[in-house]
Amino acid sequence: MPRSFDMAADYDGTVEQIHHAFGDQRYWLERLAESGADEATLDSITSGADGGVDVVTTQTMRADRLPGVVAQFHRGDLSFVREEVWTPVRDGKATATVKGTIPGAPATLSGTAVLSPTGSGSRLEFTATVEVRIPLVGGKVESFVGGQLVGLLTAEQNFTTAWIRANA
Repeated sequence: MPRSFDMAADYDGTVEQIHHAFGDQRYWLERLAESGADEATLDSITSGADGGVDVVTTQTMRADRLPGVVAQFHRGDLSFVREEVWTPVRDGKATATVKGTIPGAPATLSGTAVLSPTGSGSRLEFTATVEVRIPLVGGKVESFVGGQLVGLLTAEQNFTTAWIRANA
């Protein structure tokens, strides 16, 4: 049964600064290099005429680095393909749909994100649903992935804040 997770991260930058970073190829290449994955690629980045952004990345971890709960259901290296489709900034906000898959595994992630202004910066609110269709261990893996999402969101927030400061 799929599990949903709600989380949020606060940024020092404005919605416009963060959204601009999300549309910058150099931002993604640097972010992926700092991701901790054994291999990370920017598969595509497309900026629409309206200011929307569509980004697809793949991050791979070697089999010997996978946590035990994941290694139970997945043999070999594990790749995670992630797509974020951001709307243009409208009325001070931007929204995104996020999809994630593990090729060859019965696991998916889907979610929505809202980037909105706060008094001192911006806030990203993210709701994700994780589904692992494996009898008996699927729920355990879903909970593990949900816990990892919080750390990932924090790491991405820290990277983005530092990147904006360095590139403003």
